Amino acid sequence: MADGRPLPPKVTRTRLYEQVAEQITAWITATGLAVGDRLPPERELAQQLGVSRATLSQALVALEVVGVVTVRHGDGTVLTRPTEGTIAQAIRAHADRLPEIIETRDALETKLAALAAERRTHDDLAEIEAAITAMEADIAAGGRGVEGDERFHAAVTAASHSALLARLMLEIGPLVRETRLESLSQPERPHASLAGHRRIADAIAAGDPAAAAAAMHDHIGLVSDVALIRTDG
Repeated sequence: MADGRPLPPKVTRTRLYEQVAEQITAWITATGLAVGDRLPPERELAQQLGVSRATLSQALVALEVVGVVTVRHGDGTVLTRPTEGTIAQAIRAHADRLPEIIETRDALETKLAALAAERRTHDDLAEIEAAITAMEADIAAGGRGVEGDERFHAAVTAASHSALLARLMLEIGPLVRETRLESLSQPERPHASLAGHRRIADAIAAGDPAAAAAAMHDHIGLVSDVALIRTDG
């Protein structure tokens, strides 16, 4: 405080992908793009904006997790809702809450995995395997495995046979989806995530609660490495 007057707040450094996301949304507004319309191909959009494909991809993921676009395998990037307000603020708010979401996932899902190893039924194991198979097929076809990933974690939750924990997971479901989209958009992450699922599934099938919890903890640690919360992002 100088001369009794408060000092101005610290300057928030805007990351490049946030600037690119703002440029994209400004272009969407200026061109009158409507919900359901496709954005130009990534290569063309990156060239037009003068940024790398990696930076553009990160900007599109940021727009996806705040609900502006959907990135569909084989169908490109589609506008899912009109842009409104300052997109950079929405992206930053998302990034700021990511650590807490990941912390909550770790607390809940490691317990769920341990309970699943103790309580799983034959049908539970079949659904866990089906989820892994679906994710594997999607990744092999060039997708990110988002639906299979979501199905796998839902199957583990169901296998825990804990109604209260399942209700808590349902409560944070939309927030978990944000982290899922961001994580599975990282290079090579879908394959690494699939391998993590296999380790969790094997421990659950073996009826080993400690191993299942450890495998889930390691998996959540992997998915917590997301570009939106890296200081050099």
